[in-house]
Amino acid sequence: MHHDTERPGGAYDLGGRTVARIGYGAMALERFAEDRAAGVALLHRARELGVDHLDTAEFYGDGVANDVIRRAFGTSDQVVVVSKIGAVRVDAPVPLALAQRPEELREQVHANLRTLGRERIDVVNLRRADTGPGLIAEGEQLVDLDDQLAEMTAMRDEGLIGAIGLSAVSEPVLRRGLAAGIVCVQNAYSLVAREHEALFDLAVRNGVAWVPFFPLGGAFPGLPKVADEPVAIRIAAELRVTAAQLGLAWLLGRAPQVLLIPGTSSVAHLEENVAVGSVRLSPEQRGALDGVWARRAAESTDAPAWP
Repeated sequence: MHHDTERPGGAYDLGGRTVARIGYGAMALERFAEDRAAGVALLHRARELGVDHLDTAEFYGDGVANDVIRRAFGTSDQVVVVSKIGAVRVDAPVPLALAQRPEELREQVHANLRTLGRERIDVVNLRRADTGPGLIAEGEQLVDLDDQLAEMTAMRDEGLIGAIGLSAVSEPVLRRGLAAGIVCVQNAYSLVAREHEALFDLAVRNGVAWVPFFPLGGAFPGLPKVADEPVAIRIAAELRVTAAQLGLAWLLGRAPQVLLIPGTSSVAHLEENVAVGSVRLSPEQRGALDGVWARRAAESTDAPAWP
């Protein structure tokens, strides 16, 4: 095992397992469907660099991402595997559909176990659909949180999952979920998209890991991107890093509870992402970056406002 000094970005306890604060988001492994050995090589390089937190889902490439992780690490405990449930792959223009009912959640845990080749998943995030961007729950997929957490807790008691997280949630939902022992929250959050600031504060106050997705913004057309933000471009040039590296470094500095899971199919980008752990912002640089969101909000009355 790597010592803490070798963990990029430092170390954090996630559901009873120590992980590097810079992990890897496995969505990009979908691209290795036709060359899984290349995906395995990428994951082995990540592990050499100290990455030991892999964030995946059965619906990433319809099992491809999980299969590549299985080929790379088998049942080894040298990586902490985090998956998410609450949606499934479908053959439709939008290839994802919500599957929020308790029995559907259980089916998805078993599907993840099968494709990962594991008897237990270290952390499973319940991907709710309370907030955008993306799918919003309606109809029979409006399922009460308590019913979902009862099923998740049962699976934790059975040893199928190690710990429970939440994703795409609102502040009231996290508040209700805390009693179940939530270890992490995944919501969209970046330097240029801080709609979930109150949720971030609630997580940090309660020692819940904050794992931002879309950490560089711009996930959907029309949404702001860190790489287009003039303040980020200027400070990245000062530090001789990319705007993407700067956006990730800013996130790491927000709180010790922040864990990053940038995804890439490129070894060069992987190495750039891991190097973010050594980027140091001056108080002036951090202050300028902290002010970006308030300035953007003031400038734009037509910014997308998600509830």
